[in-house]
Amino acid sequence: MKKTILLLISFLPFYLTIAQTIKGTVVNDIEKPISNVNVYLDGTKTGTISATDGSFTLNLPSANNNSLVFQKDDYETFTISVSEVLNKKLKVVLIKAKEIEEVKIIPYTEAAYKNYIYFFLDSFIGNDKQNVRIKNQRSLKFSFDKENKILKVKAPQTLIIENKNLGYTIDYNLVEFVADLENNTTRFLGTSFFKETKNTNKVKLNRMNAYDGSQVHFFRSVYENKVADEGFIVNQITKFPNPKYPSEEELQKLKDFATVFKSKGTLSVPDDIVDIGNRKRNESPYKIAITKTQIPEADYTKKTEGKLFLDYDDMMQINFKKFYYELKKDQFIKGSIPVIQTSFLHPEGETFEIYPNGNTSDPGQLINQGEFAKDKIEKLLPLDYKLGD
Repeated sequence: MKKTILLLISFLPFYLTIAQTIKGTVVNDIEKPISNVNVYLDGTKTGTISATDGSFTLNLPSANNNSLVFQKDDYETFTISVSEVLNKKLKVVLIKAKEIEEVKIIPYTEAAYKNYIYFFLDSFIGNDKQNVRIKNQRSLKFSFDKENKILKVKAPQTLIIENKNLGYTIDYNLVEFVADLENNTTRFLGTSFFKETKNTNKVKLNRMNAYDGSQVHFFRSVYENKVADEGFIVNQITKFPNPKYPSEEELQKLKDFATVFKSKGTLSVPDDIVDIGNRKRNESPYKIAITKTQIPEADYTKKTEGKLFLDYDDMMQINFKKFYYELKKDQFIKGSIPVIQTSFLHPEGETFEIYPNGNTSDPGQLINQGEFAKDKIEKLLPLDYKLGD
């Protein structure tokens, strides 16, 4: 998705003010201007479109670490860090996108579509499909690797997602969706641009409850050194191999038997194969234990050259005592009965930069579980959202 080339960044100081502005033009590979290119800060409401002559001007609301996205259907999407292009004049070249490969794409039938669309919507959108829907979901393409049980979903067009609960329409450019059905893991990556559709008190209430206790809320608290003040408790989790889970040799034996079973139609399954299969289904590869409680920010972060990084060798448990906001007499107040929410982060030796807006570098590589994993599109807020907006 990132094969598009930024051919030229002019360093001409076309103005000498402190305003944060990005200007430039968008052209194709034969230097012809491209109009109606979406130019936006990823994950925000800040964006514009290129004019007939390919020119654009984007005024930034404040300093940020977002990616700048250039996106138009039928062209390769290009992204670049705002810090690399701020107050510079750009010339951006977009290249025509290649056709999605048809070799492994499931032939379109109603049965094939239904087999995978519901799994995709559960994993991508969440539970509320009545109020959060993809208007053009029929454009999705599915491919399935039967041998490895890998489902991939591609979107030739920008997905138009309507979220009635949070009052946004999201233009979502799905870069990657991969579900490993064998290991029960799912990840998706994309860029998003938000357009506000309504801003009633009910919508504001929904936004506040979506934000409170979310992963974005947590990382904003980390950046501001207010984790405890915001109600988060962070514990250290250590993983231990589970002796009951099948060994690598046993797993290979199970896989080899499955191959023979499919080819010969064997009906008799040996007891040891049954045992391995049961342990794989019912046991987890690791046992976990809390080995340190209420660890401070200094234990899992480090500062380098003015930047803050998540840097921790272990797994992290994040507990949050959530009091849901309520609307009473046009006032937003917190309820009196808390709900304890538990999430897990797996930095485990990897390093991620933490940004002021609550985002991180390489967010798709930071594995999360528990409550954070429920923060799907139905709860997605703009990165420039502030509590009460």
